[in-house]
Amino acid sequence: MIHFAQAQYLFLIFLIPVFFVIQAVLLRLRRRKIRKFGDEKLVEQLMPSYSKSKVWVRLTLFSIGFFFFAIGLSRPQIGVRLKEQEIKGAEIIIAIDVSNSMLAEDYSPNRLDRAKLAVSRLVDKLRDDRIGLVIFAGTSFVQLPVTTDYVSAKMFLNTIDTGSIPIQGTAMGDAITTCIRSFSQQSDKSRAIILITDGENHEDDPVAAAKQAAEMGIKVFTIGVGSPEGKPIPMNGELLKDKDGEIVVSRLDEEVLKEVAQAGNGAYVRAGNSEFGLNPIIEDLKKLEDEKYNSIVFEEFDEQFMYFLAIALFFFVLEMLVGDRRSKRHLFQR
Repeated sequence: MIHFAQAQYLFLIFLIPVFFVIQAVLLRLRRRKIRKFGDEKLVEQLMPSYSKSKVWVRLTLFSIGFFFFAIGLSRPQIGVRLKEQEIKGAEIIIAIDVSNSMLAEDYSPNRLDRAKLAVSRLVDKLRDDRIGLVIFAGTSFVQLPVTTDYVSAKMFLNTIDTGSIPIQGTAMGDAITTCIRSFSQQSDKSRAIILITDGENHEDDPVAAAKQAAEMGIKVFTIGVGSPEGKPIPMNGELLKDKDGEIVVSRLDEEVLKEVAQAGNGAYVRAGNSEFGLNPIIEDLKKLEDEKYNSIVFEEFDEQFMYFLAIALFFFVLEMLVGDRRSKRHLFQR
């Protein structure tokens, strides 16, 4: 399968028909100028070395060369080359609350989008660490298994919204358990869970789940998103109301998040508008002992651009050698 690393250059191919149109227009203008001097056939007899056919031959050769030049610029790649790489780092799984309460606008534009932005910036700072994503509301599931593919991590992160899980709630304990199961078999140390949530209306026992993680050598960090005074939740152009018609106000539950972090041998950080809370956690993660991961496989495409550029150069040189004058051996006829 052919893959183009810079496919935008393929649009240059659409210039080739334009070359022929321009050439036709120039020849038409030339004929008009010739008619001003007199009879067209008589003037052509006065210029016996000029060849119309060579004009088109040269343009055709140039166009073929330009075609291969455009393909070369687009960097065609075929197949894959598999390599094994050994890296050292930690495994980090980030669990993000996607319940409706994360739509509250304590932050700009809201809690969830602010959390996604902070995680995206964290991914930009990673080097050899492996990262995974878990999302949760009334239940939880793995959005992205642990990987060093940071491009995919950011892509999956951008797809997260409050509709990703239809069951509402804040099952923090279930989210921690899902994270525990999601660590790779290669990892038995240097593992951490970062739980990002407002902590409100938790439906299970997240403290017990955090203790279980700590017993397995996994640190659990929590980031509280929201404010104690709370904010209403915008839904479908209006504010969310309960069954009695009262406006629902979502408040940050810091106490449970502190208990979870303490049970998980981690730390609790309250997210702010300027500093979301990931930087202090990153400093703690740097203290973890790097773990060696073996047989990490990644793919590289075989570059083919040089062959197309060589073909393009051949046709460009051939075009220059043809010239505009009629061959004395009549290899090109008018």
